[in-house]
Amino acid sequence: MMKKFGLLGRKLGHSFSPQIHRFLGDYEYLLYEREPEEIADFMADDRLNGFNVTIPYKETVIPYCDVLSDTVKKIGAVNTVLRRDGQIEGHNTDYYGFSFLLKRAGIHPEGKKALIFGSGGSSKTVSAVLHDMGASEIVIISRTGENNYKNLYLHQDAAVLVNTTPVGMYPKNGDNLVSLENFPHLLGVVDIIYNPSRTKILLDAQRLGIPCINGLPMLVAQAKKSAEIFLSKKIEDEVIERIVQVVETETKNIALIGMPGCGKSTIGAVLASKCGRKLIEMDALIAQRAGKSIEKIFSENGEDEFRRIETEVLADYSKESGLILSTGGGIVERERNLDLLRQNSTIIFLDRDFSLLPFDGRPLSKKYGIDALAKKRVPLYRAWCDISFPCVGVEETAENIRKKFNL
Repeated sequence: MMKKFGLLGRKLGHSFSPQIHRFLGDYEYLLYEREPEEIADFMADDRLNGFNVTIPYKETVIPYCDVLSDTVKKIGAVNTVLRRDGQIEGHNTDYYGFSFLLKRAGIHPEGKKALIFGSGGSSKTVSAVLHDMGASEIVIISRTGENNYKNLYLHQDAAVLVNTTPVGMYPKNGDNLVSLENFPHLLGVVDIIYNPSRTKILLDAQRLGIPCINGLPMLVAQAKKSAEIFLSKKIEDEVIERIVQVVETETKNIALIGMPGCGKSTIGAVLASKCGRKLIEMDALIAQRAGKSIEKIFSENGEDEFRRIETEVLADYSKESGLILSTGGGIVERERNLDLLRQNSTIIFLDRDFSLLPFDGRPLSKKYGIDALAKKRVPLYRAWCDISFPCVGVEETAENIRKKFNL
């Protein structure tokens, strides 16, 4: 019979673990959301051969384990459980995962002060790795402890910052704990959250030029180590990078930006069809939410109201994964939209000859003229995008994008 494994947690709508484990072995891997009062019954149910454990149960499951690995005894947190020979074994593969993550990011804690946000099971693992890698000082920041979010000024000399809390995790994208500008000596920022791809703290780190990384490589690395325990066999480390690339491609949105009439909707529709993704047509959703056409929103309510609704719709959909987002031409008019797009999307600028752009149904193109709009917006498109594609026909442009990103 096929072996059965899974992930135990309280809220798992954000999880990429099933996508990852399909590359690691021929076994079933499902998500198991449980409330605290259901943990005893879950641990007593022997239908699963084993499972991974995430927030908030990495410490909760320890008393139910008959055998604990040396790493668990050292750290005090379990993230992998195996049923073997009538016993429940508790393991910790997060240690390996976080070590891999730091090395991949080129963040070297040796001789440096490190701050850890959060005091749960993941925090204990991160602290152990930083200690073993030679960090000179490790400070754990919690809501109520001696070191808390009200006295962060005491730690402005920190060089490495690690977030182990769920703050900023899907669906509460954009939430943040701290302003990085208060830490002028930072040399590296790590957020073990992986959905969204870039949390607010990572977007801020990028803006400040601080090396940073999300938790996806850690998730994949610990999953590989967990699969070795599940299957009692060695899996080569090279698989980690391959899985990271596949999962990033599958889960990141493709956001199309460009001038009104450049082909975002038509190219987006063809691209969505080619790669089996859902197309989100921003202008259509804005009109639906307002209960009137785009032209009527502009004429009756003004551009500011249109922009407000546009940002509201973008915030709702840009946090999702694996979509094709066809944005309006003026998406770059509000700076806040940049972070909303960058949190979980690859941004593509569709570059089309201005002389070919239509006016019909486009209020600002009529009002200001294509040349004036282009002079203002094209520099922003180029600054916002990850890559640009010339519009060489709907089918061909969509195919060029699909091939480039292996969609």
